[in-house]
Amino acid sequence: MKSGQAKMTIDWSWAGYALAIIMMLAGLAGTIYPALPGLALLGGGMLLAAWLGDFASVGSTALIIIGVLAVLGMVMENLAGFLGAQKSGASRQALIGALIGGLVGMFLGLVGAIIGPIVGAVIGELQARRSLQQAGKVGIATFIGFLAGTVIKIACAFAMLAVFLGALVF
Repeated sequence: MKSGQAKMTIDWSWAGYALAIIMMLAGLAGTIYPALPGLALLGGGMLLAAWLGDFASVGSTALIIIGVLAVLGMVMENLAGFLGAQKSGASRQALIGALIGGLVGMFLGLVGAIIGPIVGAVIGELQARRSLQQAGKVGIATFIGFLAGTVIKIACAFAMLAVFLGALVF
């Protein structure tokens, strides 16, 4: 560089904010599509945006609340099918089947995430030598639990957004 020439610098912060927004949008999509870690992506995008802003608007209190909401939503999502089966008087084998089916189903896309816990609970209940009617009852209760978990996960996502936006505005 010759003397007198100014060195040009490029501000890349826009790329970081774009990545944070993409993560948050993918996280919102993940609240509906179970194969994506929705709440983790949403919270990660919020953390990235806060970091890029030097935590000036979104500070530690907001981020702790966002983190607690994300963990709560993820735990409830994963336990909901199990708890639904448990409420229906499912056998121990059905409860284990619902947990295993849920874990396996996560890797099989949307259909697997929905059907995995139900199939696992029904198979477990049938292995416990219960009737087909009881196994069906357990399967339906597992599905209702899955739906409840999804509703809780979506509520947590909206609460995370409210905390994040509230910290930005106020």
